[in-house]
Amino acid sequence: MIIPDTIIKDYRITEKAANLSANLNQYTFEVSSRANRIEVARAVEKLFNVEVTKVNILNKKPKYKLDRSRRGKLGKKSGYKKAIVSLKAGDTIEIV
Repeated sequence: MIIPDTIIKDYRITEKAANLSANLNQYTFEVSSRANRIEVARAVEKLFNVEVTKVNILNKKPKYKLDRSRRGKLGKKSGYKKAIVSLKAGDTIEIV
């Protein structure tokens, strides 16, 4: 059984994501690191009552940076898995 709340973690709001949603009817989500395309599509369909046509998944690698407050020691930002979901024409997701 798929629990949509555990698969979809967050909606990604960036300039590129706003352009995708306005022009191409595609929405960007941060998803669980163990989720696959089918699980993401079913979770979006259950949560938002829309029809998904395509799902693209990207693994964002962590970024390593020098931390000035710890005398130049190396720190890292965590990586995450991102899904770009294409919807059927006419369907939209209202993000509040």
